[in-house]
Amino acid sequence: MTAELVRGQNHPLPGTRLEIRVSVGKPIVAGVTLSDDQGKVRGTDWVAHPGSPTLPGLEVPRQAAADHRLAVDLGAVPEAVHRVNVLLALPVGVGGPVSFGSLAAPFVAVTGLDGSEVASYTITDLDAESAVVALELYRRQDAWKVRAVGQGYAGGLADMLTDQGLPGARELAGTINEAVAQGLARSVAAPPPRPSDEARVRTTGGQAGRTAAGSGTPGPDGAAPQPTPATYQPGDANSTGGSPVDYTHPSRQTSTPPPPAPTAAPAEPGRSAQPVAGDATGWSMDERLYNQVWGMFEDLARTTAAYRSAVDFAESRMDQELDKVLSDPRSRIGGTGDAAREVARAKHGLLVDQAQAALDRDLAQLAAESEVVEPALPMAYAGWDSPVWHAYRTPMEIPMALRLGDLHLPESPDVRIPMLVRLPLERGLWIDSGRSSGTDSLADVDQLRSLAVDSAVAHTARLLAVYPAREFTVHVIDAAGSAAGALAPLVTAGVLAEPPASGAAGVSAVLTKLTQRVDLVQMAIRAGASDALPPDLDTAEQLLIVNDFPHGFDDRAVTQLRYLADEGPAVGVHLMLVADREEAAEYGPLLDPLWRALLRLTPVADDHLADPWVGHAWTYEPPMAPPGSRVLEQVLGQVAEARRKGGR
Repeated sequence: MTAELVRGQNHPLPGTRLEIRVSVGKPIVAGVTLSDDQGKVRGTDWVAHPGSPTLPGLEVPRQAAADHRLAVDLGAVPEAVHRVNVLLALPVGVGGPVSFGSLAAPFVAVTGLDGSEVASYTITDLDAESAVVALELYRRQDAWKVRAVGQGYAGGLADMLTDQGLPGARELAGTINEAVAQGLARSVAAPPPRPSDEARVRTTGGQAGRTAAGSGTPGPDGAAPQPTPATYQPGDANSTGGSPVDYTHPSRQTSTPPPPAPTAAPAEPGRSAQPVAGDATGWSMDERLYNQVWGMFEDLARTTAAYRSAVDFAESRMDQELDKVLSDPRSRIGGTGDAAREVARAKHGLLVDQAQAALDRDLAQLAAESEVVEPALPMAYAGWDSPVWHAYRTPMEIPMALRLGDLHLPESPDVRIPMLVRLPLERGLWIDSGRSSGTDSLADVDQLRSLAVDSAVAHTARLLAVYPAREFTVHVIDAAGSAAGALAPLVTAGVLAEPPASGAAGVSAVLTKLTQRVDLVQMAIRAGASDALPPDLDTAEQLLIVNDFPHGFDDRAVTQLRYLADEGPAVGVHLMLVADREEAAEYGPLLDPLWRALLRLTPVADDHLADPWVGHAWTYEPPMAPPGSRVLEQVLGQVAEARRKGGR
C-alpha cells in the first residue's frame, strides 16, 4: 500500500534499487545531491544534474521535462553518503514559469523497479520558490528511509546548493542552467504550426518523435517514454469554446536510462528523427525495450484519442451550425440556407482532414519505430515468426516480461503493439473458447474449442521456453480427454510434470496437490521458515492448464480452483483456464470472482481489451506460430532436452 507522505513524514524503503518519479505539468529540472552525516555536500562530484547526470548508483535526466524518472541504487552510493536529496528547479532564461506558485503542485513518488509505489508526496504551499528539495533518502541504522522535505528557495538553485554547504554553489548553478538552456536549443524543432497543430498537441513515435513531432514545445534531449502532456483543445480551432481533454498517461515517465542508451539520430529540419531500438529508460536492454514498447502503446492510444476527439468536435460543431441555420426563418428562403450548410460542411471536412493528416503523420512515425523495435526484441518479447527462436538456447534467468499477443486499433490495423505482461504472472489466464465479437455467429463450436486449446499450448510453450530449465512446471487437467490431439506437442516433448489428468479422480488429485503446495508455502512464508519446506517440494513456478471447464468439476473442485486463482499467483502457482463462460452459467454468481481474477484472452482476433485511461477497445491478436512452421515443436524439444540434462 502506498504511503502518502506529508511534509516531514518518513517511511522505510523496502529495498535499495528504486525509481523516483516526478510530475509537474511544465518542464522542470530534476537533480540529486549527496550529503555526508553532517548534511553537507562535499563537492561538485556529489551533485548529479543535466550537465553531469551520472553518479555511482544514480542517474538523472539530461533535460528539463514535465515528467521525470530518476534511477537510484542506494547500495551503490559511496559509504560516506548518508543522504540523497532530490532537487527540483525551474529552468532559467527559457521563457517559462519563474516560480512554482504558478504551477500545479509537484507530485513525487518513490517506486520499486516493477512500478509499484512505495511512497508519494505532493508538494503544496509553494509560492515564489523556483527551486525545492522534494525528498530526502537517508540512512538509519543500516537501513534506508525516505522523508518528505518540500523545502523551497526563492533564490533558485544557487541558494539551495549554498544552503547544503556546497563550495562554488553559484558557479555550479550557472553551469546547470547553461546545460539546460543548451539542451533545449538542441531539441528538434516542431514543424510550422498549422490549424490542426494548434488544435492538437501530443507526441508520438520514437524518442525524438515523442519529444518533438506534433508538439508545440521542444522535446527533452534523451527523454523517453513520457513526453509533453497530450491534449486536444477544441477551443483552439476557429475560436469555438470547449474545455481541454487531457490524455496524459500518469505512469509513462521520462528520463535517461541508467546505462547509456542509444539515442535517435538528429533529424533534418522539418523531418522526424530516425527511431532507435532501446530508446527508453532501464537498467538493461530488455528493460529499455519493454519500456519502449509500452511507450509506443501509450503513444498510439494518445494520438488515436486526439484524432477521435477532433472528429467528434468537428461533427458537433457542424451540427451546431446546421441547427443555427435551420432555426433562422430567413435562411429558409432563397439560397442563403444552402450556402450556410455548404460552409458548415466545408469547415467540418477541413477539420477532419487536418486531424487525419496529423494522425497519418503520427502513425507513420510509430510504424517506422515498430520496424526498428520488432527485430531487436529478445526471445520473451518476440513473435513466433522472429529469427531469435531459431537460435533458441535455454535462458539462465527469468525475463522481466512475456509477450501474450499483439494489440491494434481500428484506425491503425497495420501498427501492432506487442502485448507484454510482467513475469511472474500476477493473474491467471482465461482462454475463452466461446463465441465473441471477433467470431462468426455461425462459427463451429468445436473449432473454437480446438483453437482455444491450440492457443493455450502456444502460451504454455512460450512460458516454458523463457524460464530456465526446471524452473517452470506444467500440469494439465483434461477431464474428458477431449484435447488429446491439441495437447500432443506438450505430451510428446515430455515437458509436462505428469500425463494430463482425466476423470473426477484425476481432477481431484491434481487440485489437491496444488492447493496443498499453496498452503505449505504460505505457512512457511508467514512463519519465516522457508527452509522448513519438505525436501521433495517442487520449488519451480507451477502452471495448471484446465481444459473444458467446468466439465468434470464438482463443487469441491470448483472451490479449490477458485482458491488457486486467488492465492496461487503470490506463491508461484498460476492458472490457465480454457473455458466457455456460458457453459459454466449453472454456477451463477459463484464463479464471477473467478472470471474477474483471470486475464481473458481469445483464440481469434477480438476487440475485448480496453485500456483504463483512454478507454479504447483494443483488438487482441493471439500469438500463434506461422502456418506450417514447426518452431513450437522444435523449441519444446530443446526445452525437454535441457531438462533431461539438468539445465545445462
